[in-house]
Amino acid sequence: MRYAETGYNLEIDLSRGSVDKVETDPKETALHLGGNGIAAKMLFDRVPPGTDPFSPDNLLIFGNGLLNGTCVPGANRVAVNTIAPLNGLMGHSLMGGMFGAEMKMAGYDRIVLRGKAPDLVYIAVHNDKVEIRDATHLREKGMYDTARLIKEELNDSRVWVAAIGPAGEHKAFLASIDCGNSSAARTVGPVMGDKNVKAIAIRGTKDVNLAHPAELWEMCSRLRKELNANPNVGDWMAVDEDDSFHHNNFSWGNARVRRKTFWSASLEERWRNLKYDHMSRQTGCWNCPKACHNVIKWPNRRRFSYKCYGKDTFHMASFQELDFTYEILGVSQDLGLDSYSTPQTVAFALELLDAGILTEKDFPGMPTDVRGRYYHLLHKIAFREDIGDILADGVSHAAERIGKGAEQFDHNTVKKFEQLPIKLGKLNPAYYLMIATGEDMAITQIEGSFPQDPILDPELREEFISKWDAVPDQKFVEWFRQWQKRDQLPDDAMVAIVDWNECMHYLDDSLGFCGFVSSFRGQFGGTTGYHVWNMPKVITHATGMEFDKDRLWECFQRNRNMVRALNIRLGLKRSMERPPEDHWAVRNEEYEQLLLSKYYDFKGWTFDGTPTKETLERLSLGYVAEDLIKRGILAEDDVTALNDPRAKKEKE
Repeated sequence: MRYAETGYNLEIDLSRGSVDKVETDPKETALHLGGNGIAAKMLFDRVPPGTDPFSPDNLLIFGNGLLNGTCVPGANRVAVNTIAPLNGLMGHSLMGGMFGAEMKMAGYDRIVLRGKAPDLVYIAVHNDKVEIRDATHLREKGMYDTARLIKEELNDSRVWVAAIGPAGEHKAFLASIDCGNSSAARTVGPVMGDKNVKAIAIRGTKDVNLAHPAELWEMCSRLRKELNANPNVGDWMAVDEDDSFHHNNFSWGNARVRRKTFWSASLEERWRNLKYDHMSRQTGCWNCPKACHNVIKWPNRRRFSYKCYGKDTFHMASFQELDFTYEILGVSQDLGLDSYSTPQTVAFALELLDAGILTEKDFPGMPTDVRGRYYHLLHKIAFREDIGDILADGVSHAAERIGKGAEQFDHNTVKKFEQLPIKLGKLNPAYYLMIATGEDMAITQIEGSFPQDPILDPELREEFISKWDAVPDQKFVEWFRQWQKRDQLPDDAMVAIVDWNECMHYLDDSLGFCGFVSSFRGQFGGTTGYHVWNMPKVITHATGMEFDKDRLWECFQRNRNMVRALNIRLGLKRSMERPPEDHWAVRNEEYEQLLLSKYYDFKGWTFDGTPTKETLERLSLGYVAEDLIKRGILAEDDVTALNDPRAKKEKE
């Protein structure tokens, strides 16, 4: 008997119309846990390099976190993975809510889509009953109507529907997959659209077996109470009305303008009233005590929910106020557009218009007022009409297609992903490494364990340290004690900090934990729900596999190197690993490159960022090394970065 996992994948070949329930190998779980770890292995094994993301041979994988559907609080994230059209690398997105637990209770650890349906379909899953149904009547329907109509058609109000809107159908690179109050942003929506899948509707009523249920229940009962009482976990933006940090420090418009004194007490009071006058309730994800989603009913709009910085993106991009976000965010969600990249892309287009690179002829029928222009361009992007056909590819691709100097206005993308609009005066070494080398979509999927800034007051610093249960090694405490300025820590400390930050996110993404109760929240207050000391006990009680901190850390390293090898094989190069040119006002190219080499060396990678044969074999990934050697990407005797002659020149 398999514990915590079902032991089965649901494999659907859309070209053939076949449905297979495939038993999986428990050894893979022991090595990779679940989520994005196993998905990366599947993509490496089954999607040859050179495969077009819009090829039927590409896979779209909905991968449950190992602990989803169990009594473990805060475990509900589904990793949605594919080869992304945006940049040709592994696309990794996360979806919370209820879909993962429902999938697990239906009897599946993963849903794997391959091929391409001849016309629009949706997939209906009720335990062992799986149907590929006609969805042509849902063509170009929004997210809300799609979910409603499918529930009516299945005569089941409790089914959970993960769907794309018009943006996904038209393969806009900004498209998301939405399910209730959660979404898998960018990278994956256009692939689902290309496969002609409008939605997956899932309902599960099976039990999830546990190895040591009494012990796990006792531990989880305590953890749930601790999470509920801990003010440092969960999304603070759901309950704290002081959002001066984002508005005064992040950049507005096309990530250009910083408004350092925007926030005020009167503004905060006005926005607080605006929120609570229109908020229906607060909701959360499966089995989580934190209600992080604010549900808003705005006049003449459908109810929608938001969390975190998604609250700010539209009004900051358009230089408006919160009422505009409440007005437009639900519309954007219904179209199936991501709320992070879409506002930046619209702001980019309007800035090109102001600069004369684009003209009024490029925007036929566009209103003259700012709010009207945003609505207009949202629909153009979602349906790929007129200029929207170009903008639907995101800022980086759009700039390349437009030309005429538009490339100079693409200043907030890394590996073609729009980043959070954070602009700094000088280099922050750890954040440079995270932004440059991250293989997810944004810094929020990398940072979180180590504080962003030092605490200068000795008493407050020691108070932080006293609560810092998550710290994996005493060396991090000593580095934190000596830290006085943001950019002044030894290089080896910066590299190790990045490694720890990555570790927590990779573990979350394979186990199913939400970053708001784990990886992302450790930087605030020193306390978080999950860390490398209590995760092993949870895994052991749930699965029966004996885990400790060292074995868990090795799983992180294995998954990190699996993703890295996959992306290297797909064309990732060192030259692509750099932040936007104006991310810091003062750049030091020589030091940045030296720091990058030190990070590569720490990871056991070559000067070009490829895991060495020794590194891969140590992590039971020898077959990956053999593949890279066979393809001429890696040599048998390749050395780590700092042993390369090119790195020695950097030092000199």
